This record gives sequence, structure tokens and C-alpha cells, in this order.
Amino acid sequence: MPLGFVSDDKVDATRSQPVPDYSSDTESRLVAAIAACGVSPIVRVAEGQHWMIKRALDAGAHGIMVPLVRTVAEARNIASYSRFPPSGTRGLGSPFSMEKFHPDLTQVQYFQQANEATLVILQIETAEALESVAEIAAVPGVDALLVGPFDLGNSIGHPVLKPDYDVELEEAITKIHKAAQAAGKWTAIYCGSGASARKYADLGFNMVNTMNDVGALKQGFASAVEDARGSYVHAGLEGIRHGMEKMTSK
Repeated sequence: MPLGFVSDDKVDATRSQPVPDYSSDTESRLVAAIAACGVSPIVRVAEGQHWMIKRALDAGAHGIMVPLVRTVAEARNIASYSRFPPSGTRGLGSPFSMEKFHPDLTQVQYFQQANEATLVILQIETAEALESVAEIAAVPGVDALLVGPFDLGNSIGHPVLKPDYDVELEEAITKIHKAAQAAGKWTAIYCGSGASARKYADLGFNMVNTMNDVGALKQGFASAVEDARGSYVHAGLEGIRHGMEKMTSK
């Protein structure tokens, strides 16, 4: 599922989902297509396991997003898995990753650029992570914290049941934002609408999303149908519907 984030530079994220047709080949093709458009591909892995992170980065991703990070130890491992020595423990496994950064880089230049430019985004969405958020934000190699309000709300006992979040959830979001700022890191947040995205952008969040692909499709179809109401097209459709009702009532 593609998920568009907006920051100073446009970033597009491909979200790894446990669906039958999502394979390493699919991931590689998605990453290549995004990179070819001059957009930085960010892959949301299913969890912070070494092989999942390696697969995404070897496919050419410019960064990773890891959900449900709970502890400082997890954050340190994820940062290490994402970078080559001496900054981390990542091993070279594919020539494709070099080409997605710049086709003319030498291997030494790629190692340096990958370590400097690869984004590591941790999703803070549990009560456990919230308690340690300042320490998680301070981990070297972690670039951004992303708030997952739905999972976070569930975890702290204040689920998202309406557009306006409970005060306790808003306070938790603010705590995450301040922890990231204090550590010199970016903050991101999942938003369900453009209005919500504008709200958090105005509060200083560096990355926000405006909509997912399912929402965009539903909104697009709803808008098109609404535009058609009252038109000749709508009148024709209504005529067909009434005709069908008369036929079935006989």
C-alpha cells in the first residue's frame, strides 16, 4: 500500500504488508519505480528484524519505517541493522541498492552516502515506548519518530473513536514530538485527512501524510458521483432505476 508523506522534499513510502502477493520481487519493483521518479522510496517493514531491514535496503530503499518499536534496545538494533560498519552491522548484499542512490557511485562512496542518507524512522505507538520515548529518540542512527495515533490510543486506553482525539492522546503525541525535538530528530504522524495534516504541520511536525490510497479512491469516487448529481447523467440513471423498480413490482 503506497503511503505519501510530505516534508521539505517529497517522500513516498511503500508499506510492507503481509499479503499473499507481496514478495521481495514486488518490493524491488516498487522501490525501483519510485526511485526512477526522483522520489525517495521508504519501506515500512513488518517488524525490526535484521533480514526484513536488509531486504528493504538491498532493494534500494532510501530508508525504513519500523512499526511498534517498544524499547531502547530495539531502537539500537534497528539503527545498527540499517548502516554499514563502522556505524552499524549491515552487510553489502545487492548491487541494486547502489544504483538507486546514484548510478555513478563507487562502492566506497556508496557506503559513505548510504550511512549518511539512509533514513531510520521508528513508529512510537505503545505505552511502553511512550515511557522511554526520550531515550529512544536519543539513540544514534535514529532519524525520526512517527506517531501512530490509532495503535497508541488503543495502547494507552484512549482509542480514536472520533475526529478529535482525547486530551490524553494529544498529550502523548506532544510528549513524543518534544522528545524528538530535544534529541534533534524529526517527528512524523499518520493523519487521516488534509485538515489533520495541516494541524500537525503547523505544530512543527516534519512529516505528515494526507491520505492513503484507499481513502483517495473512495473520496475520488464520492466526489465524482456528487458532481454528477442533478446532471443529465444522474437523471438518466434515476430513470433506469425507476424503470427497473416498475418491472420488478409487476
